[in-house]
Amino acid sequence: MKNVRALVMLVVAAIAGLGAVAMASRWLLDRSSGMTAKVAVAAVDINLGQRLNSEFIKMVDWPSGSVPPGAFTDEQKLDGRVMKNSVLRGEPILDGKLTPVGTVGGLSAVIAEGRRAITVRVNDVIGVAGFALPGNYVDIIVSTQQDKGSDKSANKDENISKIVLEKILVLAVAQEVGRDETKPKVVNAVTLEVTPEQAEKLDLARSVGTLSLVLRNQVDTATLQTDGATKFTLLGTPAAPASAPAARPVRQVRTHYAARPAVRQDCVGVLSGVLGSLECF
Repeated sequence: MKNVRALVMLVVAAIAGLGAVAMASRWLLDRSSGMTAKVAVAAVDINLGQRLNSEFIKMVDWPSGSVPPGAFTDEQKLDGRVMKNSVLRGEPILDGKLTPVGTVGGLSAVIAEGRRAITVRVNDVIGVAGFALPGNYVDIIVSTQQDKGSDKSANKDENISKIVLEKILVLAVAQEVGRDETKPKVVNAVTLEVTPEQAEKLDLARSVGTLSLVLRNQVDTATLQTDGATKFTLLGTPAAPASAPAARPVRQVRTHYAARPAVRQDCVGVLSGVLGSLECF
């Protein structure tokens, strides 16, 4: 009897323990579900300009207290939206990284308001050996000949290299807008984001001279005014002095002198022996 009673007590204790564990697990599960929310993240790496669909999005549990501002909790609201920034796999898709509703995908969707996209031809040297990638900023140098103006001196240096545009955003290289910064990419064309005024300058610059891209730090916003480089400033050769103006001819002035009238005098002849003289007074 004592063994049976002890066995029954063990069974009851085991059942009670299992019940307590089940209730605690359910309580923790309910509590954890109330502390998380479903957030849309990128299922794969997404480049700017791509239109979203279900293949690019997945919903994951995210702590409710740390949901990023602008995150989406409904996958349907992202269908058809276009990315204006690149996102990596597992990164939350935020509203600030999307173009306005109704925007058509492609490069035109990522051009900022009031800006334009213009493509320039480059090579492995002009394109900074392929390091000018989408998302980078460059300065643009034009090498051309400057006008002589009114100075016709034979020593006038015509060749000049000058920075004409600064901090220009690279939108795409060739036909790719992906921002893979792991290795350089040598291409034959680079698309830049410029203002309408900058587009006019750039179009004129490539028609009058040779263009070169200068890669700059992405956080450097300073602009510098330069005078450009010429052969004289490059080699340190002093410029030839300007020729002195021709001397004005000297005008000869003729002076006419009038003869003074003779002064009238009284004279007396004097004889001394055989000698004679004339004394005037």
